[in-house]
Amino acid sequence: MSAEDLERYEAEIELALYQEYRAVLPMFRYVVETDRRFYLANHVSMDAKGEAGHPHFEIQLNDAWVWDMYRPARFVSSVRVVTFKDVNVEELPEKEL
Repeated sequence: MSAEDLERYEAEIELALYQEYRAVLPMFRYVVETDRRFYLANHVSMDAKGEAGHPHFEIQLNDAWVWDMYRPARFVSSVRVVTFKDVNVEELPEKEL
C-alpha cells in the first residue's frame, strides 16, 4: 500500500466517522472533549481531585459514543476517563419537537 493509498483510506474513514457523528448526535445530551478523545454521552459526572498539588479529573460517562476512527465499536455503555489535562463538557440544546 502506497502512502497515497493510505492517505485516501484514512480520509474515507474520517468522512464516514463524521457522517456517523452527524447521524447519532441527536441521540445524546452532552459533548465531552478531553486531550485524547471526543465523546457524546447522555450522562456525565466529573470529579476534580487534587493529591499532593497534582490536580486531575475523573470523568464517568454513561450511554456514550466515542470519536475514534480505529475503534471497531464506538457505542459504549460506560467510560471512565482520568486526565491531568483540561476537560470540556457541553450540554447540547434540547431538541425541538
